[in-house]
Amino acid sequence: MSDEQEIIFEQKGQLGVITLNRPKALNALTHEMAIALDEKLQAWATDESIQAALIKGSGEKAFCAGGDIVKLYNEGKAGGDYPYRFYHDEYLCNARVKHFPKPYIAFIDGIVMGGGVGVSVHGSHRIATERTLFAMPESGIGLFPDVGGTYFLPRCPGELGMYLGLTGARLKAADTVYAGVASAFIQSVNLDGLEQALSTMQFSGDPHRDVDQLISVYAEDPGPAPAAAQMAAINKHFAGDSVEAILSSLDVDDSDWAAKTAQGLRSKSPTSMKVTVRQIREGAKRDFDACMKLEWRMVNRIIKGVDFYEGTRAVVIDKDQSPVWSPASLDDVSEEDIETYFAPLDNGDLDL
Repeated sequence: MSDEQEIIFEQKGQLGVITLNRPKALNALTHEMAIALDEKLQAWATDESIQAALIKGSGEKAFCAGGDIVKLYNEGKAGGDYPYRFYHDEYLCNARVKHFPKPYIAFIDGIVMGGGVGVSVHGSHRIATERTLFAMPESGIGLFPDVGGTYFLPRCPGELGMYLGLTGARLKAADTVYAGVASAFIQSVNLDGLEQALSTMQFSGDPHRDVDQLISVYAEDPGPAPAAAQMAAINKHFAGDSVEAILSSLDVDDSDWAAKTAQGLRSKSPTSMKVTVRQIREGAKRDFDACMKLEWRMVNRIIKGVDFYEGTRAVVIDKDQSPVWSPASLDDVSEEDIETYFAPLDNGDLDL
């Protein structure tokens, strides 16, 4: 494989194979990769020689650790239109994955965050391994859990999606299966065997059932999910419809977990947290496409704001972990301020 090729497409039998090929960058998704993936899925959707698609990451550390955040920061700070083009085409790609009519199998082997979640979680078959590490950490950099988080987070068990979206908490294999992020657990060492079997399979008239049956041969029990044991507390504290209500609930709980969780939330962008709560509650009422259109509205306002750049600077660029949010407190973020993130755009909604 060539290091210059950021994304590689191959056909093996009736299987289309996609490899995210930026291992030194933890396979972070670039604008060009998102466009290429969208175009290839569009072609494969009607190509009768392709019966299923498989996406994986190169290297041993990550499936895809997110979007190319450094370029978004640099281009956005310079006032260019790159952030708009990136998010527009990334969201179209996320929708293409969701609506892909054939089995779409994601090997989420290693780190999967942000943009990597967007090109995996919406697929029909999502395989976790013992190396899986999932998170949606966007609220910590002044963003919100996008790439379809508006749709899939409210559909996690109980209030788990609200907890994940606000805290950026990391999940390992058993928890990703429990949350519905992954649909099966297979040991990493067995993924090559599954890929080989998929590439030699003679598909029937029901390829989704064919893939289900084959995965069941390799699938194992991931073991108990730590998140399941924490759900009583998560459901109790994250049931509120405001950040203030969630924090108030955590503050009267004298457990170390509640104190640590509240402390973590108070370090994040007040605007991002309020946007995220509204986003997840709204997403529970909407279908997938409506959720993506809502995210497009939201991200347009984020790009014009300040917290995304300040959060990225503090966490990714300078790494001082000391962002100076504006506004700095929840009290200074009004309901009217939040409403503007969800209002229609002058130039219309995302065209799906």
